[in-house]
Amino acid sequence: MTRVAVLWHMHQPFYQDLVTGEHILPWVRLHALKDYYGMVALLREFPQVKVTFNLVPSLLVQLEAFAANRAHDRALELSLKPAADLTGQDVEYVRANFFHAQRQRMIDVYPRYAELLAERSSLHAVDDLRDLQVWHKLAWIDPSYQATDPRIRRLIERGRGFSEADKALLRDVELEILNRVIPEYRAAADRGQVEISASPFYHPILPLLCDTDVYLRTHPDARRPRVPFAHPEDAAEQLTRSSAYMERLFGRRPTGVWPSEGSVSEAMVPLAAQAGFSWMATDELILARSLELTFSRDGAGHLEQPERLYAPYQVQVGGATIACTFRDHVLSDLIGFTYSGWTADAAAADFTARLVEAGRRFSRRASGEEALVSVILDGENAWEHFEGGGRPFLRALYHSLSTHPELRTVTMAEGCAQGARPLTRLFPGSWIDGNFYIWIGHADDQKAWSQLAEARAALDTPAPRAPDPVAAREELLIAEGSDWCWWYGDDHSSPNDAEFDELYRRHLRNVYQLSGQPIPDELFVSNISSLRLPQQSEPTAWLRPTLDGEETSYFEWLGAGVFEVVDTAGAMHQTTRQPSPVTAVRFGFNREQLYVRIDGRLPLAELLADGFEITLKFLEPAGVRYSVRWVAGQASGTLWDRMGEPPAWRERGPGEAAVGCGRLLELAIPFHDLDANAEPRTISFFVAVYRNRVEQERHPAHRPIIVHTADELFDARHWRA
Repeated sequence: MTRVAVLWHMHQPFYQDLVTGEHILPWVRLHALKDYYGMVALLREFPQVKVTFNLVPSLLVQLEAFAANRAHDRALELSLKPAADLTGQDVEYVRANFFHAQRQRMIDVYPRYAELLAERSSLHAVDDLRDLQVWHKLAWIDPSYQATDPRIRRLIERGRGFSEADKALLRDVELEILNRVIPEYRAAADRGQVEISASPFYHPILPLLCDTDVYLRTHPDARRPRVPFAHPEDAAEQLTRSSAYMERLFGRRPTGVWPSEGSVSEAMVPLAAQAGFSWMATDELILARSLELTFSRDGAGHLEQPERLYAPYQVQVGGATIACTFRDHVLSDLIGFTYSGWTADAAAADFTARLVEAGRRFSRRASGEEALVSVILDGENAWEHFEGGGRPFLRALYHSLSTHPELRTVTMAEGCAQGARPLTRLFPGSWIDGNFYIWIGHADDQKAWSQLAEARAALDTPAPRAPDPVAAREELLIAEGSDWCWWYGDDHSSPNDAEFDELYRRHLRNVYQLSGQPIPDELFVSNISSLRLPQQSEPTAWLRPTLDGEETSYFEWLGAGVFEVVDTAGAMHQTTRQPSPVTAVRFGFNREQLYVRIDGRLPLAELLADGFEITLKFLEPAGVRYSVRWVAGQASGTLWDRMGEPPAWRERGPGEAAVGCGRLLELAIPFHDLDANAEPRTISFFVAVYRNRVEQERHPAHRPIIVHTADELFDARHWRA
């Protein structure tokens, strides 16, 4: 008999900003409507099948909030907003984001949804927009729900011409499904059909939390983050908090842990054991490297060393012991990446035959033992590529597993309970290529780890009157999650790369804000090195304008560089948003000083007199700002320096800088006031708008204005006859 242990891994990163309360992306809610509910509910049809679901707390916390109608993301808000009330920015967002679904299986199968996609660029009629609001959500409803719920069937059969009442009905169904997810898992666990395991709370890479230098084991010549990260106590907290939370939600502590991304090292073994976990799992490549061998397969893909892989192990490190099973990489990837193009019956038959053959080969090599074949993969991402959301394939597979005389499904805990072999060495790596390159190998990753380490140090030295040190700690733990660095570098990309990058830096900014410390300006700059630079023209002539706040002469700023502020709504914006008061930034220099001019929708003097503040935030040179406020009936400028421990912004005074403010704001800052006397020099800065000491916006949004001041060839390059 071959024991088959299937683990479906259910995970989403933490999308909520704890300061603003907003959820940035909708994937927790949308996947809950389909796979988080449907995958476990389907098992009621196959009571003889046992599986393990790995549920990540960062997903469940958000799921609880959405089910209680306490959480909203922008897509949800705009799906509920009356179609007739959608603004131009709303319509732009809806066009851009309401077709985020797999086209062949989730859009083209519904004629009206496909029609709306074909007309995407010109959609503006209220009826069309309302239909899109409905289809954006309807396509994500669990296929079994679609087939059996009369309310959903009626909407699908009608196809078009939906009403606001239909949207309200669909919202009722949405909340109904969201509220069924967690109880359905609890019921499956109570009847013994499902084991619920967990990952560390916010899904961090445990070995890298323990010490980022573990990456050097596989890449000894790699660059390291400028500030290394080594906080095994954080790894321990992520594990213990996960276990306690799962006990509250499901009434029992999980005995098993899927370390995020299957990432393991010897340092994390005692932490997992101390947190109360008795088994864990990872990839076959980790076992091969731990045993110092190579797994090979024949032409049909069958493993040639089945007696090594198809058994549980007892990992023994530093006095700690934990059982471990290693997934069959090929079998897992067949489900994840291959079978979506097959018919359901053919795919299930092929998979079953491979399991049977694996068990037979094991028996020939390990007489008297039962094989344990572990299949582990994402439980939500593959199914959008399958016909019928993967339900026909899963039904065929579960039927085959429950009826085949040579196969028996078991939970991971049951699989690890017998036949375990000792393993005294554990090679560090993940389920992807047996290393950590994806999360720390690229320069963008290393920059992110350095920012995390610096925020972690700031957390240890909060200001005396920190607003909320507890929430600051929570934001730090969120930023330790694996998902942010997954999207950095050249390994993976998605339409939401910029949102993931912004959200990661937002979590770190919140660490500083909530611990009462100044936010490093670097955290307002995108970590994506391939991000397109803001559109700016470069200075072409020396400047010496009259600083009177007016356009005294057409020629005084003619040679300046220009950054035009384009006021558009993006995925990170709130549903309602006022136009920026800033329309353009002009900049240039002479040999002694930097000049900056800011144009606005209204006279800048009126803006400042109304309580606003405009600040130049310099990244190069670092640790300097120049702010302009309205004082005693006129604009007044002040230089600030970031200094001290913990660092804080200290007022230096006006220096020799000059300000002119009327319709425009014109500034002249000597280079020596910026500590930028070397020639040629590079200066980079943002223009930030504050009100009541709170930053409202900055320009450019993700990359600074960069000024390369004159060298000896400046005149020759820009000479005009």
